[in-house]
Amino acid sequence: MKALMLSEYKQLEVTEVPDPECGPNDVLVKVAACGICGSDIHGYDGSSGRRIPPLIMGHEAAGEVVAVGELVSDFSPGMRVTFDSMVSCGVCDFCRKGHRNLCDHRRVLGVSCGEYRRHGAFAELIAVPQHIVYRLPDSLSYEHAALVEAVSVAVHAVNRTPHELGDSAVVVGTGMIGLLVVQALKAAGFGKVIAVDLAEEKLKVAADLGADETYSGNDPELIEKIYAATDGKGANVAMEVVGATPTVKTAIEAVRKGGTVTLVGNLSPNVELPLQSVVTRELNLLGTCGCNGEYPECISLMEQGRINVEPLISQKIALSDAPSWFERLYEGEAGLMKVVVQPQLV
Repeated sequence: MKALMLSEYKQLEVTEVPDPECGPNDVLVKVAACGICGSDIHGYDGSSGRRIPPLIMGHEAAGEVVAVGELVSDFSPGMRVTFDSMVSCGVCDFCRKGHRNLCDHRRVLGVSCGEYRRHGAFAELIAVPQHIVYRLPDSLSYEHAALVEAVSVAVHAVNRTPHELGDSAVVVGTGMIGLLVVQALKAAGFGKVIAVDLAEEKLKVAADLGADETYSGNDPELIEKIYAATDGKGANVAMEVVGATPTVKTAIEAVRKGGTVTLVGNLSPNVELPLQSVVTRELNLLGTCGCNGEYPECISLMEQGRINVEPLISQKIALSDAPSWFERLYEGEAGLMKVVVQPQLV
């Protein structure tokens, strides 16, 4: 089969590789669409340390079942499917207690971190274990379904955040995941949702996708405006979707006493924290990682149109075009968000 191989850092090439083996519990999928994730871009230059060449990256994907292992009963050739990016073991304490995203032995598709190598979905075929595979409705295109993984990150973050119907929320950072968080908050019954970012074009998209108010992160009166928009108290919830000191501080300042700040972004390994504000106002700080079985919920929300990913897709490309688009994403070309690779178009 043809695959996009990271042969060395910042070097991608479309090459022929052996078809993946379909084990007894596996589902072999002909990949129709696979999104380029920000983590793939960090893996492209080696900065993440989790994509060691040679490696086929890619974990946001959907396609058609072409074969199944002898122990697979829920799937058959011809079915339209997507799959989780994380392979959980199912037997560790975390898995048994229902926290598969915290699995002690988790392996991520398209990742090679020294401990293991698991080739991903920038290829014509991929074999994945049946327990992470989900059927797709006919109404959901493969290109949209490839973004279920990203949607699940947003939905899991919102599900993990304590809230009541009609609560207010601030989303700090409206990149790809932030824009999905805006929609997930609305779908969960939040009332006023406020989006904050430095880029006006992203704030415009946030408004189009349901944000009630949008403010520039550079506005010197930002916090005052957030308080004015939330009855002078601050938001019930803030979702930080960047992962840097300034945005974490903004999220903490934006919530009311007793409020919750959920940290979704993971840009910097360490940030400074305004500890006194957290302690004296008795705030709740939560971390959130990946998803934990939210795929069916996400597929349903997308099928109903309550989460719309089409405005987030900048380009749909053939496999052969992927190296040049990786370079454009790596260089931070303005206006680019999600690029979806279609491996069957070589």
